[in-house]
Amino acid sequence: MNRAVSPKRSMKGPRPAYVLDDQIGFILRQVSQRHAVIFARDIGADLTPTQWAALAKLAETGPCSQNQLGRLTAMDVATIKGVIDRLTARGLTETSDDPEDGRRLRVSLTRAGQQLVEKVASNALAISKETLAPLDARERELFVALLDKLR
Repeated sequence: MNRAVSPKRSMKGPRPAYVLDDQIGFILRQVSQRHAVIFARDIGADLTPTQWAALAKLAETGPCSQNQLGRLTAMDVATIKGVIDRLTARGLTETSDDPEDGRRLRVSLTRAGQQLVEKVASNALAISKETLAPLDARERELFVALLDKLR
């Protein structure tokens, strides 16, 4: 890899056993931060990544329980509840008792939520494309496949 040498690291002496710039967690965090900047700049509609994930997944799967939506979007119970509460307050989702189990909340998109997903989806695709832009087509496919394997 062609990494610039940190100006604080001396060129003399042995290389430390642990170099932060070479660690997968640090690299993933930097890539995630870059993606977050692109997302915030381009998503529009004043949506957070977790809100967009919930809306996009509901558009993909249709109504489902709040707990199932949390599992499908990799959010814990408290996080998905807060996300849905905020989206419902904005009129983008609605909740109702699940007809199969009254203890569960069923979440669905409102008409406004569906329209927003349709409007923003092309931006979301462009965000992913820009995030992966430094890679060629083969590298993008391999990179995504390898990340999927690490899930």
